[in-house]
Amino acid sequence: MAATDTEREQLWGGETAKAVENFPVSGQPIPAPVVHWLGRIKAAAARVNAELGLLDADIAERIASAADAIAEGDHDDQFPVDVFQTGSGTSSNMNANEVIANLAGDGTHPNDHVNMGQSSNDVFPSAVHLAALDETTRDLLPAMDELASALERKAEEFADVVKAGRTHLMDAVPVTLGQEFGGYAAQVRLGTERVRGTLARVGQIPLGGTATGTGLNTHSEFAQRVRTKLSEATGLEISEPADPFEAQGNRDALVELSGALKVVAASLNKIANDLALMGSGPRAGLAEIKLPALQKGSSIMPGKVNPVIPEVTIQVADQVVGNDAAITMAGSQGQFELNVRVPLIARNLLDSIKLLASACRLLDTKCVTGIEADEEMTNRHAEATLATATALNPHIGYDAAAEIVKEAHESGRPLREVAREKGVSEEILDEALDHRRMAHPHD
Repeated sequence: MAATDTEREQLWGGETAKAVENFPVSGQPIPAPVVHWLGRIKAAAARVNAELGLLDADIAERIASAADAIAEGDHDDQFPVDVFQTGSGTSSNMNANEVIANLAGDGTHPNDHVNMGQSSNDVFPSAVHLAALDETTRDLLPAMDELASALERKAEEFADVVKAGRTHLMDAVPVTLGQEFGGYAAQVRLGTERVRGTLARVGQIPLGGTATGTGLNTHSEFAQRVRTKLSEATGLEISEPADPFEAQGNRDALVELSGALKVVAASLNKIANDLALMGSGPRAGLAEIKLPALQKGSSIMPGKVNPVIPEVTIQVADQVVGNDAAITMAGSQGQFELNVRVPLIARNLLDSIKLLASACRLLDTKCVTGIEADEEMTNRHAEATLATATALNPHIGYDAAAEIVKEAHESGRPLREVAREKGVSEEILDEALDHRRMAHPHD
């Protein structure tokens, strides 16, 4: 009977079909970057095995060409296995072996040839590590750098915009808007350092350990040669593990990276919340900054504009924290020689990387870059905060300053007026209650 179009398009084999039937869980396949890195690893493996005289040169090149096409994303639709599958990723590794063998043509065996020198237990986690390393290096870190630069530009622009500081959401001594934005920029820069600090360990892959870390059924030079090819092709720092059994038995480096991403999420959450609060209003809120108006904020209230990009950023941050909780649990559940929660770690970690990169770009281009300061409002708030009395402490003492604050608050009168009545000289008031000097006391 002639093959149908569907049968001709299907490149996977029996093991993949079993996995599709066995795991109808989420409807989500493994992340595409993991598929692409499975292709890169298997292409390099085939070429190395040919160089070592272990694999026929013609078969090796056909395997490598097919795997290269997978690495380029040409066959993403041929990877249907649900991400919630056997915890080693064996089903997806076999999926790759079958598709590559089918593409490579007659005489190519998915296990004997495509999987030569490999086990799901070392190949699949290696693909996850390298996908995370690649996406972090090429997508997330550049997005974070751009966001930090945008915040730094605003810090310079707002350097002389004095406003009320706030602690516990209560009035505090004056600061500048530029100082606040400089703090945000530093948060992002430090987050970049934290993430970058994990990457050398993420780049240590368990390839060559095969089933349990012993290296059974693989050539002693295989792993090093494959790593070299992958590094040369991608420019990524890919290295051998500190210990093959450590590398096989746990996914601590991925948990570490997720933890750094969680810190970035916490930073973005704080920044986005501050921006939304400072932009609240326009008449009944703080209204110290004007956020770009991107769309209507209400289907019923005319003219309402919402802080949509900060809200998106906060939701992303919340999701990343949730992803990290699952990754942490998954990372703690490897038994003996193998962690068997790798697909879950891959799903959540790559999701966090993608979400944070997107949020950083949106916060940069659609929010921070277009922020304007309302200096009339910031000046009004700087004048209104009774915490400026703090600057009187060295001149009249804490208790006397507290009395002035209490009376000014209860009467609603200006702080300066009450202080003057209490006998504080005009000279001291002019010196102490200079808001810009308060914000820069050591200049």
